[in-house]
Amino acid sequence: MERRAVDDQEARSVGKVVGEALTARANVDEHGTVTGWSEGAEYLLGYVSAQILGRPAASLLAEEPTTSDLPAFSELPRWHGTLGLRHRDGHRLEARVLAHHRTPDDGTRDWLLVSTVTGAQPHRDDEALVRRGLLDSPCCATSVYDTDLRFRRSSRSGQDSLGLSDDDMRGLRMTDVLADPVGEEVERRMRRALETGETQYMENHARAPGETREHAWSVHFYRLEDPDGRVLGVASTGHDMTEQYWARKRLQLIAEASTRIGSTLDVTRTAEELADVAVPGLADFISVDLLASLDGLPEQPPEALMAGGRLALRRIAHQSVYPGSPEAVIAPGEVDEYPEGSPPAESLRSGRAVLYQVTEPAIADWVAEDPLRSSRIREFGFHSMMTVPLTAREATLGVVVFARHRHPDPFQEDDLVLAEELAARAAVCIDNARRYTRERSTAVTLQRSLLPQRLPEQTAVDVAFRYLPAGARAGVGGDWFDVIPLSGARVALVVGDVVGHGIHAAATMGRLRTAVRTLADIDLSPDELLTHLDDLVGRLALEAEGVERTAGNAREGETTGDVGATCLYAVYDPVSRRCTLARAGHPLPVVVSPDGTAELLAVPAGPPLGLGGLPFEAMETELPEGSLLTLYTDGLIESRDYDIDDGVSRLRRVLAGPAVSLDVLCDTVLATLLPDRPADDVALLVARTRALKADRVATWEVAPDPATVADARKNAADQLAVWGLTDAAFVTELIVSELVTNAIRHAEPPIQLRLIHDRSLICEVSDASSTAPHMRRARTYDEGGRGLLLVAQLTQRWGTRHTTKGKTIWAEQSVEYS
Repeated sequence: MERRAVDDQEARSVGKVVGEALTARANVDEHGTVTGWSEGAEYLLGYVSAQILGRPAASLLAEEPTTSDLPAFSELPRWHGTLGLRHRDGHRLEARVLAHHRTPDDGTRDWLLVSTVTGAQPHRDDEALVRRGLLDSPCCATSVYDTDLRFRRSSRSGQDSLGLSDDDMRGLRMTDVLADPVGEEVERRMRRALETGETQYMENHARAPGETREHAWSVHFYRLEDPDGRVLGVASTGHDMTEQYWARKRLQLIAEASTRIGSTLDVTRTAEELADVAVPGLADFISVDLLASLDGLPEQPPEALMAGGRLALRRIAHQSVYPGSPEAVIAPGEVDEYPEGSPPAESLRSGRAVLYQVTEPAIADWVAEDPLRSSRIREFGFHSMMTVPLTAREATLGVVVFARHRHPDPFQEDDLVLAEELAARAAVCIDNARRYTRERSTAVTLQRSLLPQRLPEQTAVDVAFRYLPAGARAGVGGDWFDVIPLSGARVALVVGDVVGHGIHAAATMGRLRTAVRTLADIDLSPDELLTHLDDLVGRLALEAEGVERTAGNAREGETTGDVGATCLYAVYDPVSRRCTLARAGHPLPVVVSPDGTAELLAVPAGPPLGLGGLPFEAMETELPEGSLLTLYTDGLIESRDYDIDDGVSRLRRVLAGPAVSLDVLCDTVLATLLPDRPADDVALLVARTRALKADRVATWEVAPDPATVADARKNAADQLAVWGLTDAAFVTELIVSELVTNAIRHAEPPIQLRLIHDRSLICEVSDASSTAPHMRRARTYDEGGRGLLLVAQLTQRWGTRHTTKGKTIWAEQSVEYS
């Protein structure tokens, strides 16, 4: 009871000076004028705020200090010491003062001065606090506080971390000692521990005023009680976990790098990802430079990198803790030259990562030759840097420079190890991206070289086309298209898609396109052509499997063993306006009639090429003049955003809409259905049908009698006169005579003669026999065998095509339009 009475008496002695009033606080601006005055300051010196605000702070001193005794306050972040102050009533008092140099929210600079009102004498409960707080522990920083959360005692490590002695801190709160958010958070945790009795925990990473470098602390706050359960105060124990903290941060950076670096096969993006991971976790500024010699050239050994004593590097990416990377001396994409002996050049030459302090001769000699780089180092306060070479698969790619200026701690050896790990991961990804870019460029070049460079001249259809290589990781595929003029003014339209991606798929596409043109040249029907093409794809698959077994695994991104393809082959005849189509696993074509109705043509489904043994079926339909026939690959209608049926519906809607031209229509289709970077190759072929006018075609039935050959010649000559082609009459009569005579002698009726006046003059003789004539060289005394040889010599080209009812022998002559 006696002890409790003493406590009550002490509380009454301080009267209203409790809580905030136990600390005297004053604000002084850079000119030495008092701008703030607390209730505690009023209690300490006797002045109310109205009497002191606006006065010089020096007027509060008991004696004016000499200039030699004053430190350079403007350069100090904090000051503490004992000041002799003059009370309002005139007596002199000694006060221990802690001053913080601050920058408030308004951007001005001022000083916050704090001092304890109750003095710095030890409290009579300090011994109990020391016993309960175990201040003699050498393994952690321990401090004890009273129930007002004011310092009473600290261990030696606690005093060292804050840079203040017990006498400097006694009676102050943590918010007085640390004038930043950390102090506020500490007080909040202590107050909760004091009120609830529950141990509180926090971690922080910062540089305390008494430390030369940043430390990470693991701090526990717990309430102190005596054996009787009386609350004495609160204690904090802080364990220095800096090494564990940095080890954890390094592991986090490595884990983050494994998921973030290399998300795309793009060199620039990969370099940017490395920079984003390293800043600010490891460095304040980073630059990623690749050898300028890699721009389209093969890798070079390190000893061959220096040209004329200087190393040319292209800036691919950089990143900074400051927006816009103001520290950079060159912009991304620009080339800078580094002299021999400079840190980047030495790292690349030696192949080793090196850690530098800016004051070292290697840095000083380098930047001495570069005024801009030197000024940036001074302006931003760079103090340490690391240069790490980028090497992958024994290829030298470039160098990464890590630098610190805002982070107070210089790089350590552990940081160098982490930088090497990040650079190694990035180098592999950059090399993959570079190789992919190079191989994709090669594949695109090959793909485009194997596609039609320009469409052949023909009058059956007006055609527009588009080809887009894939923009995703899959790479270039094997999509192709073709327009092939056929006999009888007909035209073949082809669109196909080879399974797989890469150079192999592009090469396979070229072989299939050549095969289709060869098969089309012998006038095979669409279903028969696909049957022969199916056999070819099967043989290619067997060849590829043999190559793969011999060479081992296929190269990354390439397919070899799985050779397959889809194809749609259509033949349009402008004379009859009939179109015959067959498909092998390919999407259905779209036909837009002249009235604007867009429909899918129900071409019978056929298996993809390469399966073998399954039949293909053709369909024939009539297309009015002006109809729009659209062939495409599945990359046009497949998307992650919608299913194939939706893609087909969107395609039909676009095709049915108005368009200025076929080229504009193609652009509209691609813009409507495709993203900026399509996931697969796209081939699109749009053809508007034409019809050959009836007056450009003449047909006669020929009786199987040799006497009718003369009538056939006369009919042909008369028709040529009508067309104004009398100059071609002699050759045409000879061709008609030979072909009709052969049909009468060697074929079966009915026999038909047809002349077509298109871009060329076409003479056709059809019969019911399936036997095709063969051109041969007649011997000296042979009576026959010279007719087809003369036809071949006198015409531009000739050939035979089989029909469902026999065959047609045709010959073309070059003539001028009339």
